[in-house]
Amino acid sequence: MKSIKFYYVFIMLITLSCKNQDSDRQVFESKEYSHDTIDIVDYNGLQPYLETEDDRIHVVNFWAMWCAPCVAELPYLQQVVRQNPDIDMLLVSMDFTNDVETRLKPFLKDNNIKSRVILMDDPDANYWINQIDPSWSGAIPFTIIFNKNKRLYLEQSFENAEDFQNQINQFYN
Repeated sequence: MKSIKFYYVFIMLITLSCKNQDSDRQVFESKEYSHDTIDIVDYNGLQPYLETEDDRIHVVNFWAMWCAPCVAELPYLQQVVRQNPDIDMLLVSMDFTNDVETRLKPFLKDNNIKSRVILMDDPDANYWINQIDPSWSGAIPFTIIFNKNKRLYLEQSFENAEDFQNQINQFYN
């Protein structure tokens, strides 16, 4: 009888963990977010977002509210993603964790940001920046465009939507 109970508990745990993984993937692939909650992650929490086994284009953009070029390019990123339904975008905020409720969420709402946003909080920047791209100086904005076959790192800001779309087009080719 004990082994039967253990078996059911084991099956239930496996089922629940599989459902969580699937729902996380669905959340990343959704096009619009309410930003009611913003996940705060370290490098280990970010790493799954930097990997894929599919052909879809994924864009991860590192930015912060205090970075003028970052803020200036956000509308361009949003526009291109809206026009390209095959692109998944994740915005990785480098803002301070104590600003999430008072500044970040209002900023996202005021600027009509619809992409998923997570906040990176990992003090060992020398480690995780090197893990992401050894040639990255750590300056933001920084954008990664990737799928299962290739990866493009861009340490630059986009001057307009066409500039970002051109990078997407080059990635396709």
